Amino acid sequence: MQIDFSSVITLLHSCPSGVLATHSRQIEGYPYATTLPFVLDELHRPVFLVSALAEHTKNLMSDQRCSLLLSEPSGQQVLKGARITIVGDAERFAATESLINHYLRYQPDAKQYLDLGDFLFFRLIPKRAHYIAGFGQMGWSEGMEWENVQPLSLDQDAHLCHAMMAHLPKGIRLLGIDCFGFDAERDGKRERFQFANAPIAEGNLEDVIRRFLKGLV
Repeated sequence: MQIDFSSVITLLHSCPSGVLATHSRQIEGYPYATTLPFVLDELHRPVFLVSALAEHTKNLMSDQRCSLLLSEPSGQQVLKGARITIVGDAERFAATESLINHYLRYQPDAKQYLDLGDFLFFRLIPKRAHYIAGFGQMGWSEGMEWENVQPLSLDQDAHLCHAMMAHLPKGIRLLGIDCFGFDAERDGKRERFQFANAPIAEGNLEDVIRRFLKGLV
């Protein structure tokens, strides 16, 4: 089945956390799974902030191959909801100030971990992903689809979030904006708002978002 990659992007942005499976150093040959929060970068790739002392971090430092399982946070039966398993390599990287600010908009509690100084950033580089939208609706996406997606820089994302503050309905806090939609917290609950006819050209985003927000009032 051919998977519309915009559906993959929507699911990725709908999930504040996932289950990361790494290669265990303690029990060789066995997977080690743990739940982690994550944030997406400008190419919609998962970014993790992890403790250098954590078991999964030690596993990744030894073997960067891993997989991430995400499930639609809808509260319905798990086999009826959308889910995706991303298989790829988790690479350690030095986060820019733009990425750190982006991460903290989504995960403000992470500031206390950054202040400790022994937390590291890893980025999952997808090789393949298996997407399931329900019974009989499934297929694979290739890593090149992430590479070919229309990006919006983190600086422009931050600029748009700031520009839209005056237009936000009561109870909504913008988390991040991309060419396919935007993420917001409404009355304390994370939500993904998808644009029609996405991706939207960067120059048109501000007008599209302003009209979208008016419809939420």
